Amino acid sequence: MIFIKTHIKTKRIYCVLFLILAYTSLFAQYQSGIKVENLLKTDSTVIGQKINFSSLFDSEVTISKVIIPPGQSTGWHKHDIHVFAHILQGTLTVDIQGYDTKTYPRNTTFAEVIDAYHNGYNKGNEDVILIAFYLGKKEK
Repeated sequence: MIFIKTHIKTKRIYCVLFLILAYTSLFAQYQSGIKVENLLKTDSTVIGQKINFSSLFDSEVTISKVIIPPGQSTGWHKHDIHVFAHILQGTLTVDIQGYDTKTYPRNTTFAEVIDAYHNGYNKGNEDVILIAFYLGKKEK
């Protein structure tokens, strides 16, 4: 009986910590000058099937077009969900705290880092345009 009570308390603590983390990450924004156009935000397939990649929360997929003008950066931020990106135009350079700088030229697809601060910037003369796929909690 003591094990069950301890297990329930531990589960509640993890849920509270998860909700705090989710709430604080809501405020992670890119710097001004960066344009983000959501291309898709859905919790179901085209025939109404629910997207479900977590038993902890309602799942949602968002696909956005992100435009980073020359000389601009996203600002230091981190993701607590999976984000995948495809570079349509330009070259994106990303500094990752504690790691080497990464460079992603046109037609590169990559999985972004999770829970690691990073800053994407455009050192080129044309806009960096990328499509980002966010897999996370509904309304996040």
